[in-house]
Amino acid sequence: MRTRARQSGWAGLIGLLLALVIVVLLGRTLLKQMGLFAEPPAAVAKPGSTQVEHAAPSVAAPMERARALEKQVQQQARENGARIDDATR
Repeated sequence: MRTRARQSGWAGLIGLLLALVIVVLLGRTLLKQMGLFAEPPAAVAKPGSTQVEHAAPSVAAPMERARALEKQVQQQARENGARIDDATR
């Protein structure tokens, strides 16, 4: 009985560590999908060059998607406003 009580503490600690690893991996995946977590830049070699350059991470793509979505929402708001004005006349 005494050894079982000692082992339950270790089992609980291992369970907590395993849960922490799962949460970290899921969080990293979510941040990647949202575009907030960038992978380290890949090394790019130019043809005819012996130097290796690192590609800059692009943050423009998520910003462009956000701007496009904003424009779409504004357009829909204008269309809905026009429909409401036409219906109330």
